[in-house]
Amino acid sequence: MPAIPITIITGFLGSGKTTLILNLIPQLPKGYKLALLKNEFGDLAIDSQLASSSAISGVQELLNGCICCNLVGQLGDALETLRKDVAPDRIIIETSGSAFPATLAMEVNRLGRETGNFVLDGVIVVIDVENWKGYDDTSYTAKLQARYTDLIVFNKWEHVSSRRYEDCLDRVGDLDLQVANVKSDRGRVKQGVLLGLDSALAKDMGSAEVNNTLENEHAHDHSMDHQSEVEVISITLAPTGDVQHGVDLEMLETFLLSAPKDEIYRIKAIVTASHPPSSSDGKAAESADHQSGMAAKYILNWAFGRWTFTPLASFKQGAATSSSTDSATPLANGSVFASDREPALRMTIISARYEAEKWKKRILSGGLLELETHDSSRALRAERIS
Repeated sequence: MPAIPITIITGFLGSGKTTLILNLIPQLPKGYKLALLKNEFGDLAIDSQLASSSAISGVQELLNGCICCNLVGQLGDALETLRKDVAPDRIIIETSGSAFPATLAMEVNRLGRETGNFVLDGVIVVIDVENWKGYDDTSYTAKLQARYTDLIVFNKWEHVSSRRYEDCLDRVGDLDLQVANVKSDRGRVKQGVLLGLDSALAKDMGSAEVNNTLENEHAHDHSMDHQSEVEVISITLAPTGDVQHGVDLEMLETFLLSAPKDEIYRIKAIVTASHPPSSSDGKAAESADHQSGMAAKYILNWAFGRWTFTPLASFKQGAATSSSTDSATPLANGSVFASDREPALRMTIISARYEAEKWKKRILSGGLLELETHDSSRALRAERIS
């Protein structure tokens, strides 16, 4: 079983964390199982909404202490309970207190290394612009803590002057760190920014669905027109001849390592590989397809400098309707890819505002994403879709 992605949402009491979660739920696909681990007494009405939501499959609470401090030892037990009892597709940890929960992030990483059951997807801090007075601490310790923050969501900015909002940006800028930030739309942020692409969001899809999933995830949203905080690039890389090729994984890793976190927020992709790719922690994610001499498809999820590869179910005959490889397409290295003809790479890049055109040009100029054969006739397409 793939590791369960964990998203940490933190911020001071009343900043809008629960509202952010409530606005995320309708954006999730039907049947997606989301579990919530809370570390505060919440408003009973909101908690009832969460509990009654069909998308919330389980709620655990750690009370009477700070999850970043004296309750950190109970985190493993709480996560394991959710994993066994609920079997969620994702766990969200909602906590108050420290704006930058380095201890909590490190504990999730430790549990992931030791058990293999969990993986940290992102740490999100919600800031209430209306009631926030700024960061008084810009010390080395504060900067060290801030390194474990991946995304800052500025909430309730609609109720203040532009000067007040700029003050918030300036104080965050004083930390001199590459931390992505977006403004919410009355407590709503697009799913694609908050969550990475996990196996549950891509499972049970035929080839046609996989071809459209990444593009459709960020389909044009008219409700966000007036204040789009992110831009989206859709990329495909495909061979032009009769022989299918995998992606150059070494070149892809170089791209992932060099992507600046303040310009690129998330990278999500379906990748064809002729050998197992490695996640940012160095672990290879080997698909059983390789053992059968076939190339394999992987889900790539890059978030704020970290990335994972997760094997995707074999797409034989377009939707696993047959186990035969009689019509499989050969790869240049002798492997075969058991599916109808598809791009070797289908990627979505979510960038900061005003960054998409620059990265689109860089990708199309070559040298960042290529087939493993470096075939000059390959078809590389990059299109800004939002």
